[in-house]
Amino acid sequence: MSGKIFNALTIAGSDSGGGAGTQADLKAFSAQGVYGASVIAALTAQNTREVRGIHDVPPEFVRQQIDTVFDDIEIHAVKIGMLSRPDVIVQVAEGLAEKATCPIVLDPVMVAKSGHKLLSDDAVETLRTRLLPLADLVTPNLPEAGVLLDRQPPTNEAEMAEAAKLLLQQGAKGVLMKGGHLDTASLKDGQLVDLLVTADGVFRFTSNHITTKNTHGTGCTLSSAIAARLAKGDTMEKAVDMARRYLNRAIGAADELSVGSGHGPVHHFHALWGKD
Repeated sequence: MSGKIFNALTIAGSDSGGGAGTQADLKAFSAQGVYGASVIAALTAQNTREVRGIHDVPPEFVRQQIDTVFDDIEIHAVKIGMLSRPDVIVQVAEGLAEKATCPIVLDPVMVAKSGHKLLSDDAVETLRTRLLPLADLVTPNLPEAGVLLDRQPPTNEAEMAEAAKLLLQQGAKGVLMKGGHLDTASLKDGQLVDLLVTADGVFRFTSNHITTKNTHGTGCTLSSAIAARLAKGDTMEKAVDMARRYLNRAIGAADELSVGSGHGPVHHFHALWGKD
């Protein structure tokens, strides 16, 4: 065996249905050839149709998990997902400020595919002020960008770029503004558009729209794949490009799975399963 194996850490909520959250993060890490460690910030009782309950992990125990992982394992990138409470966000921010010297990807998870709200109102300001300044990349969809900026969500590419630049002003080093919520009628050639905005400029990525209801965990998967690519040393632009290509194929293969009767998961291991 040759070559170094890199390690990434997810700090997020657990999805009992396996399609999003920590479970999706670890699958995406593995699919990119990166070892995954995890800090569980909340437990959810959910399936492909609904979130029936959220059980918060005590903030002190979240911090203990962070310290314990970093004290033993060399972490090359961190992905932050669902953090539902302000006191948990504070512990995560303080722990990473003390321990992490690697790229940090923040996915500001606020609402599940089922429509269930995952982030309390009082947690938004804490996330905005404590975690955004730590993030090398924040990956909001358009509704999430609207919440973070306390304004209406972007409705076109120009507004997406403007919103991303405002998030940079709030402290994020890079923003991937995901355009999946744009009105499909406004899309050029039916292609979805994401914008990566950094101090170096605006980078535009496009992909074909795939018709499927099985898109549970797309945001978690994309941000985790980006973190994995950063852990391996990719530039931000390359990491985003490679992660988007991976997610597009995972969505394209999602209907090969048979998981639940609601919004099923993407196929994280489309390149491996059935290839014997």
